[in-house]
Amino acid sequence: MARSSSLTEAEAGITCYASSSLPGFRGVLKHRYSDFIVHEVARDGSVTRLTSFDLPDECVDVKEEDKAAPSADADHSQALESFRALCGDADCDALKGLLERVSGGGESDVSPVILSPDADKAHRSEVHNFFKRSFKFLVTDTVEHSDGVKRCIRVRLGSGAKEGRSGGGRSGGGRGRKRKNMGSSDWRDDRPFDSRGSTTWPIHVGKFLRFHLYKENKDTQDALGVIGKMLGLQSRSFGFAGTKDKRAVTTQQVTVFKVSANRLAALNNRLYGIKVGNFSYVKEGLVLGQLMGNRFTITLRGVVAESEDIIKPAVEGLGKNGFINYYGLQRFGSGAVPTHLVGAALLRGEWKTAVNLILDPREGERDDIREVREHYKEHSDIDMALRNFPRHLVAEKAILQCLKKLPGNYLQALKGIPRTLRMMYVHSYQSYLWNHAASIRVEKYGISQVVEGDLVYSKESPPSKATSVDTSEPYDDQINSSDIDLCSEALPEEIIHNAKIVDSEDLLKGLYSFEDVVLPLPG
Repeated sequence: MARSSSLTEAEAGITCYASSSLPGFRGVLKHRYSDFIVHEVARDGSVTRLTSFDLPDECVDVKEEDKAAPSADADHSQALESFRALCGDADCDALKGLLERVSGGGESDVSPVILSPDADKAHRSEVHNFFKRSFKFLVTDTVEHSDGVKRCIRVRLGSGAKEGRSGGGRSGGGRGRKRKNMGSSDWRDDRPFDSRGSTTWPIHVGKFLRFHLYKENKDTQDALGVIGKMLGLQSRSFGFAGTKDKRAVTTQQVTVFKVSANRLAALNNRLYGIKVGNFSYVKEGLVLGQLMGNRFTITLRGVVAESEDIIKPAVEGLGKNGFINYYGLQRFGSGAVPTHLVGAALLRGEWKTAVNLILDPREGERDDIREVREHYKEHSDIDMALRNFPRHLVAEKAILQCLKKLPGNYLQALKGIPRTLRMMYVHSYQSYLWNHAASIRVEKYGISQVVEGDLVYSKESPPSKATSVDTSEPYDDQINSSDIDLCSEALPEEIIHNAKIVDSEDLLKGLYSFEDVVLPLPG
């Protein structure tokens, strides 16, 4: 039976109003995507807007000639002999064949070369460094053999060399991240390769390019996927503080590692519904949660009310009492399985349940996609599902591709989902718990006053008496699971505000109002 995708406010924990005594009115939100305009507010309080396409003053002069493909008459005999002494005859012959295909100019023939299994980490490092010195137009990474145990070095043509052969100037070179379960029969040359940027980056320039991303009617991940494909980078190369609504016009900050501003600016003429600008080089990349908030400009259409006399006090009540800062329904999935259910299954370690929640049929989806889901559920035909699922179903396709290689390994299948998407499932469940906690607080004590036991931002000094609370989005090291690698990077806790528990003395002083009340995000 198909599952309904229309999550109600009550099911997401949204049950209370700040102005419950007013009758209120109804209207249509996001009738057009341009009715919902979002500007990210950075940690320093600045509002993110796209105001300039100018390049930064710092000059990044990356030497592309170092990564250009060699000419047909290039002599690599000396380097090959050094490589033979380092890795042996078989690997040397394989590398020689790769160089011949590269020099021949046959782009379609330049498939990766997998060197012999190598259990010596120090020796593998020496091999990587050899290629950095001797063959800058080639890139290497360490992968697991198809047996899941042995480790091998993969050698392939860098993206800069490919671009050079076609007259472009893309930055390639360097080592990518390790990839698992990629035996010699599993290579996919059409997949973007994260080269980790230029190897000749100037010392005086920050290693991350920060830019403002403007998008219309697109998910943050989709927009960065388009940009990444044009640059030859994977989506994980980009860092951002928060995912913005799809059905909206949004502007937010994004960072990318070792990419020059001119490369990114050159894409603007080829992008549709996406623009990038306000470039600057910074020392650190963005991660989820590094924002103060978002500024919204919202247009309501189709307003229905008994009279204008009802609308006016409702608007005035909003201005006077504000609103309960619930996580909205878009946080829990739009036209898909409620993401908080997947997050709950992940945190319980119920891998198969989480996979089924993502793959199962649901109402409200296109008929052709729903038919594919139903056929898969009945027949477990992975090949048919992979052929017919559209590209935007990233999680579904990633799960199926892994289950095809490792039947029944649901944990590994979940690890195949891009990390940012995995984290969104968990964040969704945290938001679900927060909404319920906020509703219980309002139902029990109302909004007219602060009560003893409330948590508030401290207005007193010294701050040493206050409890430090991280009010940002949950970071990766806060995921309490030893089995699934929901994350790979940890960020030190940043104290944004000091919070304290209200006591009887605070109530006598009258320092705090309901607007000061906060709730921690469960983590």
